[in-house]
Amino acid sequence: MIVILDYEAGNLASVKRALDHLGYRSIITSEPEEAIKGTSLIFPGVGAAGEAMKCLRRKGLDHVLKEFYFSGRPMLGICLGIQLIFEESEEDGAEGLGLLKGKVVRFPEPLFGTQGQRLKVPHMGWNAVRKVKDHPLLEGIEEGQEFFFVHAYYPVPESGEVTIGITEYGVEFCSVIAHLNLLAVQFHPEKSGRPGLRILDNFCRISSKC
Repeated sequence: MIVILDYEAGNLASVKRALDHLGYRSIITSEPEEAIKGTSLIFPGVGAAGEAMKCLRRKGLDHVLKEFYFSGRPMLGICLGIQLIFEESEEDGAEGLGLLKGKVVRFPEPLFGTQGQRLKVPHMGWNAVRKVKDHPLLEGIEEGQEFFFVHAYYPVPESGEVTIGITEYGVEFCSVIAHLNLLAVQFHPEKSGRPGLRILDNFCRISSKC
């Protein structure tokens, strides 16, 4: 069973609808005892890192995420989920889960595009992901395929080895991560049409092989 982790960071129903559409069974839960029984786990999220981490700790879900990671079961972080897996964030000065070494930083301002145009922060809208490594999560994704982003912060992994996709918005940033059983994307696959559904389907296929 695929567990969608509820830590009061929103966007859960749309992820479940996408999985239902793809034909995969999933549950939404905030109960550690239920979540830890999952065969794979998705932790989507929108909002502030500090409040999200407080909620995870209050509910005991930080331990669930760490246990899942060290057990080797497949995990997929979405948007805020990709940021919380690192050690620290400039947002709220939050301490993350520390599953991967690195930090999360805010887009610099002023921020300018390749044509010299002023870019708004948060980064909101469709943007391309460029694959830098082949990985089953990105199977069937065409080069430069666009996905839907909404964020003001982005991850900076200590090791470039974990980055499999990058995006440009004034700066180049890591937008897709893969390390062992831990996968994460900065965009919202559940809001990204057919390419986003392919990402979710790929994750579920990876999960079924584990």
